[in-house]
Amino acid sequence: MRIRPTLAAALLALMLGASHAADTAPAQADSLAPVRTQIAKKNWRGAIDELKKVNETGSADWNNLMGYSLRKGPASDYAAAEKFYNEALRIDPKHRGALEYSGELYLMTGDLAKAEERLATLDQVCRLPCEEYTDLKKSVARFKANGNKYVASP
Repeated sequence: MRIRPTLAAALLALMLGASHAADTAPAQADSLAPVRTQIAKKNWRGAIDELKKVNETGSADWNNLMGYSLRKGPASDYAAAEKFYNEALRIDPKHRGALEYSGELYLMTGDLAKAEERLATLDQVCRLPCEEYTDLKKSVARFKANGNKYVASP
């Protein structure tokens, strides 16, 4: 069987791309696993401490999780959370988690217009309705139904 040069090149590129993705994705997932464990336990201080240990400030996921932990913690720091969400979105403008969570933050601070901007971006980013879009859409609807006041999701 003879493979055409263009097909062979395409197959080689596909194999190399798959190999590269398989080599890099688990390393980042592994480095943030302890953070996600702390978040699942709602141990916000522990999550922040783990994030500081990992210190992957160039990662959109890292910035998103830092923003999330700062927003959810008992001494919520909305300004710092917004800074980290914005950094996550600077790194990856289509980061669905940062778009959803920053939209929630804007609802918490009463900024419906910015929350709706994030929702509109999620609508463009998600090819089909995705969980992040659906969740933020529900939060915006609850906000409006409650007289433009934030209501935490059930």
